Amino acid sequence: MKPSLQLKLSQHLALTPQLQQSIRLLQLSTLELEQELEKYLQENPLLEREEEEYAPQQAASSEVEAETAEKPESEPAPPSSADDESWLGEESSYSSSSGSFDDDDSDFQDVQAATTSLREHLSWQLGLMNIPERDRTLVQCLIEALDDDGYLTQTLEDLAETLPPELEIEPEELQIALRHLQYFDPTGVGARNAQECLALQLEVLPADDTQVLALQIVRNHLDLLAGRDFVKIKKFIECDDDQLRAAQFLIRSLNPRPGAKYAALDARYITPDVVVRKIRGQWTVNVNSDAFPRLRINSLYAQILSKQRGSGLAGHLQEARWLIKNVQQRFDTILRVAQSIVDRQRQFFDHGEVAMRPLVLREIADILGLHESTVSRVTTQKYMATPRGIFELKYFFGSHVATEAGGACSATAIRALIRQLIGAEDPKTPLSDSQISEILGQQGIMVARRTIAKYREALNIPPVKLRKTI
Repeated sequence: MKPSLQLKLSQHLALTPQLQQSIRLLQLSTLELEQELEKYLQENPLLEREEEEYAPQQAASSEVEAETAEKPESEPAPPSSADDESWLGEESSYSSSSGSFDDDDSDFQDVQAATTSLREHLSWQLGLMNIPERDRTLVQCLIEALDDDGYLTQTLEDLAETLPPELEIEPEELQIALRHLQYFDPTGVGARNAQECLALQLEVLPADDTQVLALQIVRNHLDLLAGRDFVKIKKFIECDDDQLRAAQFLIRSLNPRPGAKYAALDARYITPDVVVRKIRGQWTVNVNSDAFPRLRINSLYAQILSKQRGSGLAGHLQEARWLIKNVQQRFDTILRVAQSIVDRQRQFFDHGEVAMRPLVLREIADILGLHESTVSRVTTQKYMATPRGIFELKYFFGSHVATEAGGACSATAIRALIRQLIGAEDPKTPLSDSQISEILGQQGIMVARRTIAKYREALNIPPVKLRKTI
């Protein structure tokens, strides 16, 4: 076979460095974008923020500066376009034999991060006690073993085994040290389970009929109270509805996580990328100026580059131009997608969650002529400030359920309807999942009971048995 030369034409997609950078910037959150820009600002001397004050020493008359004057590299203005549930009784919210809590507590989830940690607070109290040094050391060991909620999750026997053998620590000594710790503030700290934690708090209250009854319930019938089995409780302790209701109210006022208020919480701040306002009857989206980085070419280095062609800054100049252009393009794309979402979800902004319509990524992609993956990148970790709150752009997308009229209802709207129905129910005769399904069916929304149960659980609403009151 003779060797020969052949010419073959083919097409393939090449990801240029500029395109790679554009894709990367698009998928970053606002915070990640700022971190990325800081890196570029440190590495590229030709790039600077527009708000930085800089006065060049001399004027430049180079072709580079002339080009910059004709097409300014500084970032232009941002683009624009025309019922309270208690922790007590929640399903699996706590166990009388464990100090762990599975669900967030609505009463205590908004505690403020303290400047003093729980261990520091307890150690300070320990320093004020007049006890033998050996006991002081054991109490300090127990303090170090507490979790963030103030519970002692290890047994005293296990703790004794972790201490140096030469100390010859007996579990009885640790029991005495634990009693010292359980007298500390906050009351309930050092408990080994929820039952003990609540009992410790009740024991320090003034003794009256309600306190005695509540203590009896916590010590012997906490599981029944969590399951709202009031009939059995009244049978075991022989009390009437008013007495049981008063005891239940007292128990609900206790703190099942006494150490939580000393836990340092990581504050998460969200800077919305776009802002939605109603202007002349139309919902309009604008880029948030606080989230829009303003970049420009450093004029001093541009002058140097114009005079010294071989200075090695030409590459930096091109990179700076790419970055400025890609940042602008990122916000342009976010703005287009956000405005398209607002146009499709106008009823939500007028009437709330119950008016949310079904929406999928492909629908927005087809409207704007973008790829579905691009819309996915734009809507991830990008936030929209609206009169109804701040929402991630992905919030406006969701599955749908068919209606009797042949239309569709979004899952978000159905969850809002479920929340409304349960919020307006009679606590003595709460609505079951089947009843909610029937009510929605009467409104033309066909939702199965199992789907209602799934949405209800997603809303952290307990089942009908646990919502029933005395």
